[in-house]
Amino acid sequence: MTDSSTTKLEVDIAIATEGLTAEPKSFGKLARERFFKHKLAIAGFIGLVLIASIFVLGPWLSPWAFDEPNVLNRRAGPSRDHPFGTDTIGRDLFVRTTMGGRYSLTIGALVAVLATLIGTLLGSAAGFFGKWIDTVVSQLVNLVLVVPAIIVLSVVALRFGAQPVGIAVVLALLLWTRIARVVRGVVMQFREQEFVMAARAAGAGSGRILFRHILPNVFGAVIVEITLLIGLAIVLESTLSFLGVGVKPPTPTLGNLVFQAKGDINSDPIRVLLPGMFIVAIVLCVNFLGDGLRDAIDPRSRADEKE
Repeated sequence: MTDSSTTKLEVDIAIATEGLTAEPKSFGKLARERFFKHKLAIAGFIGLVLIASIFVLGPWLSPWAFDEPNVLNRRAGPSRDHPFGTDTIGRDLFVRTTMGGRYSLTIGALVAVLATLIGTLLGSAAGFFGKWIDTVVSQLVNLVLVVPAIIVLSVVALRFGAQPVGIAVVLALLLWTRIARVVRGVVMQFREQEFVMAARAAGAGSGRILFRHILPNVFGAVIVEITLLIGLAIVLESTLSFLGVGVKPPTPTLGNLVFQAKGDINSDPIRVLLPGMFIVAIVLCVNFLGDGLRDAIDPRSRADEKE
């Protein structure tokens, strides 16, 4: 056999065995690769970063305070000093819009955190222990799901006042069911797995098994719901503000900025369009990001990597 034939044979063998000797990819690496292939998810992530940057930096870049009136410069159009113009009492709309975005995003994030804590606690207890605990939690979930959220929020806001933290707490108490159902399903799936049985045989208690061995596997499914909860909370807060029972002025949110400007939609549409466009953009970005995370984390997508 000649040297060229030997070299060709070695190349053929190397090609044939390449897939067999390659190190298998971890689930985390596969998930990252799938996520970065999801163009809408990347666009949503970049969009959220840009919007959050505008909301954080905007008030610092302007010399005006969000609640500083100027009756001599009311209803001014966009200019160098006031990029978005001014409102009916001369307050700078750029600062008010960016501050409103801060409050809206803060409410959305706070709702997501609180709802995740409540839903994870109740969902994991129901899924792990079952029996009467599962029955009680399931009935509680069904009860909360049939409660008309807008009506409850309106009554609470009118009765106890509508502060950002209060609105966020009430929203979380109405939205935790999404997280609880997901966590319950995942915990029920994992509680009979071999590694859980091994932990039990080794003498591990229920708390250690649940928090150390099972709940880390819940994170992937919950992170998707968290992103969607942020968008849903912002929409609900904006709806309440638009109805006049949300966060009260002078504290701005994107929703109450739209509410305050709705009477001027014909004469001064920019006052309605700007906060409205930010609400739409945030919700779209959050949903794109959530879709990308779901596709990346879904174990059924692993088959795509083998094709």
